[in-house]
Amino acid sequence: MQRQLFHFPARIQSVIRTGVTLLMFGTPSVNADAETYRADVVIYGGTSAAVTAAVQVKRSGFSALVVCPDTHLGGLSSGGLGWTDTGKKEVIGGLAREFYQRVFSKYQQPENWNWQTKESYGNRGQGNKAIDGENRTQWIFEPHIAEQVFDEFVREFDVPVYRDQWLDRDRGVVLDGGRIQSIRMLSGDVFEGSVFLDVTYEGDLMAAAGVPYHVGRESQDHYGENWAGVQIGVNHHAHHFADLPPISPYVDPDDPSSGVLPRISSEPPGEKGSADDRVQAYCFRMCLTDHPDNRVPFEKPDGYDPAEFELLARIYQAGWRDTFRKFDPIPNRKTDTNNHGPMSTDNIGFNYDYPEASYERRKEIIAEHERYQKGWLYFHVSDRRVPESIREEMSRWGLAADEFTDNGHWPHQIYVREARRLIGKFVMTENELQKRRPTPKSVGMGSYSIDSHNTQRYVTPEGHVQNEGDIGVSTYGPYEISYDSLVPNKKDCRNLLVPVCVSSSHIAFGSIRMEPVFMILGQSAATAAVMAIEDDLAVQDISYDALKTRLLADGQVLHAANETQGARVWLPKDFAGTVLDNSDAKLVGHWQHSAANRPHFLTGYLHDGKSGDGSRSASFSTELSSGKYDVQVAYPPNNNRASNVPVKVQHAGGTTSVSLDQRKTPAIEKAFSSLGVFQFDRRQPAMVTISNEGTNGYVIVDAIRFVPVED
Repeated sequence: MQRQLFHFPARIQSVIRTGVTLLMFGTPSVNADAETYRADVVIYGGTSAAVTAAVQVKRSGFSALVVCPDTHLGGLSSGGLGWTDTGKKEVIGGLAREFYQRVFSKYQQPENWNWQTKESYGNRGQGNKAIDGENRTQWIFEPHIAEQVFDEFVREFDVPVYRDQWLDRDRGVVLDGGRIQSIRMLSGDVFEGSVFLDVTYEGDLMAAAGVPYHVGRESQDHYGENWAGVQIGVNHHAHHFADLPPISPYVDPDDPSSGVLPRISSEPPGEKGSADDRVQAYCFRMCLTDHPDNRVPFEKPDGYDPAEFELLARIYQAGWRDTFRKFDPIPNRKTDTNNHGPMSTDNIGFNYDYPEASYERRKEIIAEHERYQKGWLYFHVSDRRVPESIREEMSRWGLAADEFTDNGHWPHQIYVREARRLIGKFVMTENELQKRRPTPKSVGMGSYSIDSHNTQRYVTPEGHVQNEGDIGVSTYGPYEISYDSLVPNKKDCRNLLVPVCVSSSHIAFGSIRMEPVFMILGQSAATAAVMAIEDDLAVQDISYDALKTRLLADGQVLHAANETQGARVWLPKDFAGTVLDNSDAKLVGHWQHSAANRPHFLTGYLHDGKSGDGSRSASFSTELSSGKYDVQVAYPPNNNRASNVPVKVQHAGGTTSVSLDQRKTPAIEKAFSSLGVFQFDRRQPAMVTISNEGTNGYVIVDAIRFVPVED
């Protein structure tokens, strides 16, 4: 039955219940002009997920409303991030894919090509006609085009949108029996519903409802993740100083007592793999143009101090020249400009308190990021410490005059790469993304690499400046996202779904946080909300089988073929027993990474450079249940390998030395060679150590497997 959206006048704005006890976070203030609104599903936030969720509810025959602090719909998708981080486009379905199809249709209209011809831009970012047929997609677009599509979505489906409405985070959530009854805004307006969705980047409704969440980075041990915690010495995107001569962090380069330069922390960075409360850096995804008739020159921002950019001057003096590497071209001679390099548009270290901050404090943080980024631009066009060629090139660029016209042509949405993260029924981790463990109850897929930006800029023990936190790790193909990562534990709240600040580790969120994924999860959460209303159930109790059937009927992609098999890359989850990849090994000496010979596990294998000097070893350790196990070693064979690789197996009876011939093709599933069957005791770790002492070729370290053996 079609549900109607009800609008209650101010005279009955009070929340009244008979015979029940309400829990309210504080005492509400009285506003004579306040209104009360009701819908089956109340969606808090104005992100891309808000739009797909609202449309899905309406398509299902129920009422929905969107109430949000935003004045513009679409979040980052309409806020400058037009160079979409898609990963495998084949796993983007449903309303998310329809969004990109509608963008494509916009660019088939001549009136949307104002500053260059469609032909001169070419087909960058467009889907394959052979795959999409007539429903072509466009994944690269201008901010205002994206906003047009979002606005047309809500108009077409008659979704009421209440903009510039800020949740009263202290006393605006009314709970009854573990269910949200209503939420009140600072304006006094009240929004009642049967199910609520928090689709904000910050997770404000989730937090105000008292649902558990996490901010910051977990340790490696917390969820058993290789890339968790502080990542000293790791850099995957050239966003630190590794390829430059050492740069002094001190005001006087030769005098530590002179203090550190601006935007460098004097605090210790923490131990590798340890937890902290830092979040990855934010920035604005600027829309720039080099078209003279649409260009607004970079101006000197209020409070500009060139001394803030002394570190940047030293970076250029050291020879860095990749300033324009992430000026990614979008239609009409514009860019989606993103962070790139050791001191770019990311304002590292100035956002730690943003997730929990008051609205006023968040405004201060956002203003600081805008001031920094505008100062970064002005420094490039005005300061003679910037190489002349770069000054001249930057002077060709400016803000696009036809974008963000009500905000001084500056993006209206800061890039909140992460804030709060739900601690829900299921926590997505690196282990699910890299397919070491199965994911239950898939409601959508992601596939972008695990991508976290830097979290701090610090001083090394040697007295040099360095960035930390940058991670770019493969997921080895698309991965599934669990329905249980969208919902709190039932004891925490029975009618709330969180499809943006999902239940995940910091590392897993580095991939899940992509805009197409948010749209996918927004739609799936909306379908679940409708089912909970239909059957009068808590969102945790709906039938997954029924949900899966509906999602597939709506075009969502929940599973994908294992593409890595065709590429001759093996995944640990595809083999019986306990499989440890070389990334799990404790290394001694210098090992080199390679992927030249296949098949291999995950991203590749390690080799010793054919040194045979005994200075290198790799030790695998794990806990096993007591019993007998066949211990096996995986390696891609080659005739240049060592035929006498020394391997030691530490087991319940002691330590056994075995010589392994890595020139021979592994006999077990063409992947593993057996070292023998050994007894293990759960009270002591099982350990296998590979070394290169006295070897006569390349020593390979790829993977180890323990397979239980029946007596």
